[in-house]
Amino acid sequence: MKELLIATANKGKVEDFKKLFQGMYEVKSLLDYPHIPDIIEDGQTFQDNAQKKAEVLSKALNETVVADDSGLVIDALNGRPGVFSARYAGEEKNDQANMKKVLEDLRGVAEQDRTARFVCTIALASPDKKTIFFEGQCEGFISHKQIGENGFGYDPIFYVGQTTKTMAQLSLEEKNEISHRARAIEQLNNYLIGE
Repeated sequence: MKELLIATANKGKVEDFKKLFQGMYEVKSLLDYPHIPDIIEDGQTFQDNAQKKAEVLSKALNETVVADDSGLVIDALNGRPGVFSARYAGEEKNDQANMKKVLEDLRGVAEQDRTARFVCTIALASPDKKTIFFEGQCEGFISHKQIGENGFGYDPIFYVGQTTKTMAQLSLEEKNEISHRARAIEQLNNYLIGE
């Protein structure tokens, strides 16, 4: 089975990718390469960050690398937290603190104005090839409190589409049918199959 290196050490993301590529690729991640230092995500867009991670690793390891950058874009907050989603409440990545800050920032915002989307941009970088990008989105709105036990990140405060379930109330299988990452990976997979 072909290997696919995913440029992340986030266990939640690694599990998502493994599930989505099950039977097609042996997914490796930065968890398998503990000697590789963190790549600073200092881009202004999801694409900037995904491209930097993929290209730096592809060059360093001389192999094809998939990197994603994703986050939560909230209309009432002018697109925040956006590329700062993982560190919205401070430099230490802390899901609880990030969700608390979003809910505080949205205090008093009416239901119809709490629209948001998860965005995922994937970069596919290979030595001596132009980097290719794939993007997926999942529309929804922000709840008033945390609901659900599954997932990670902002999943417990993100109602999916017009449903009455947060991302954290979905099983991994349900999430992988509609998530922003699943949609971007589907495009990536279609591209890889066609290669």
